[in-house]
Amino acid sequence: MKNRLILTLTTTRGSRQFSLGKVGKYLFGLFVLMSLASFFISNALLVKTSEELTSLTQDHQLLANLYTDAVDSRESVRTELDKLANTLNAVQADRAKVTDERERWRRPLRALELELGLEPSTQMTLERGRELRRIANERLFMLRGLPNGYPIEGIAPSDRFGMRKHPVTGERKHHNGIDFSADRGTPVYATADGAVEYAGYHKSSGYGNLIIINHNFGFKSYYGHLKKREVNSGSLVRKGQLIGYSGNTGLSTGPHLHYEVRYLFKPLDPQPFLDWGMENYTAIFEQVEGISWDSLRQFAALTLPTPSPEAPLAASP
Repeated sequence: MKNRLILTLTTTRGSRQFSLGKVGKYLFGLFVLMSLASFFISNALLVKTSEELTSLTQDHQLLANLYTDAVDSRESVRTELDKLANTLNAVQADRAKVTDERERWRRPLRALELELGLEPSTQMTLERGRELRRIANERLFMLRGLPNGYPIEGIAPSDRFGMRKHPVTGERKHHNGIDFSADRGTPVYATADGAVEYAGYHKSSGYGNLIIINHNFGFKSYYGHLKKREVNSGSLVRKGQLIGYSGNTGLSTGPHLHYEVRYLFKPLDPQPFLDWGMENYTAIFEQVEGISWDSLRQFAALTLPTPSPEAPLAASP
């Protein structure tokens, strides 16, 4: 029995013994060693595989988190881009609105330049707008407060200002105004805003029914030989207001309107005042002497507020 390996197998039917020789014993030992080695190697590989699987799971979770962050970041960037696009659209809309607003006040100002007879400006700036409105308001103020335009419509003067032979007395004397031959009852209008100083029959002057209106800065206008008066002494009148009707009262050879313009009681030639208006505003300053026009204009400028481009103009004369 020496050098033999006996294996005993026990079953329900009994026990059996098997005897292995030396070679079998070595083979059996080798099998056992290989089984143990396989067991330990398998366990080692299983542990390593498990660790690698855990690492892969962690890497997968990290990638998943990175992907989620990337998606969120992309959505955030998209949201920011949408906000930026909306802001840009709003800015462009505001810019277009501002451009429309600028054009809205530029168009009437350029039209105002033409009406004022001024050279068109190369660029319509806010400062230019203020200057145009200052000029326009000054002119409107002066043209409302000082005699200008015709007191009677559609009729040319029939007798001028200056020395002449009086048609009734035959005496050569100075004619202080301008006559308009007109039928009785032709409407007569005030040539500027003012207060009626006198409205009545003026026998001593020969003017018959006479209206005298006080205007700004010492100017007066006279309307003589009227048939009928529509205003009374002390009345306030506006430029263009109906004040009476032409006639043939007083020292007169026929129906007509006698019209005068005076400054500080001094008779002036009414013709430049008849022709005076917005388009030739500065011409009268050279045509009519004896008046400190610069002082009057400076005073008017001080009276008027400095307008903004959006401020409304004074009422037209």
